[in-house]
Amino acid sequence: MRARDLLTPLPTVTLDTPIPQAVRLLAEQNLPGLLVVDGDGMPSAVLPGTHILRMAVPHYCQDDSALARVIDEAHADTFLGKMTGLTVRECLPADAGELPVADPDATVLELAALMARTCRPLVAVVAQGQVVGTVTLNALLAKTLSTAS
Repeated sequence: MRARDLLTPLPTVTLDTPIPQAVRLLAEQNLPGLLVVDGDGMPSAVLPGTHILRMAVPHYCQDDSALARVIDEAHADTFLGKMTGLTVRECLPADAGELPVADPDATVLELAALMARTCRPLVAVVAQGQVVGTVTLNALLAKTLSTAS
């Protein structure tokens, strides 16, 4: 099985996309992350949904989950509100590292290794200078589980 067999057409965002719009895409389409593209439509980064949470959840709650319990439910439910006014550019991980990009002939193991190495839940698949789709962690696991049975 190759990357081309696992392609999913995912929405992309740009560096200037407002974070509330990006969060809406993640939630409405049940995505693990978003592919960030530059002005030419080429991959420039991957924004994992978990990184948005790291930015939105107060650090003291991440450091000590007991502190998260003392926030009343009405205020706890609004933690994403502090992201209003931010763009994707402002929320990308500082240590972007290796960009998870593969060609359509990449094997499932190559894709899995790339996801594991970069800690990103999706890989952009590029052919002839254009993004032809992405492979998500969910798609990769589902296909490999079905062939392992």
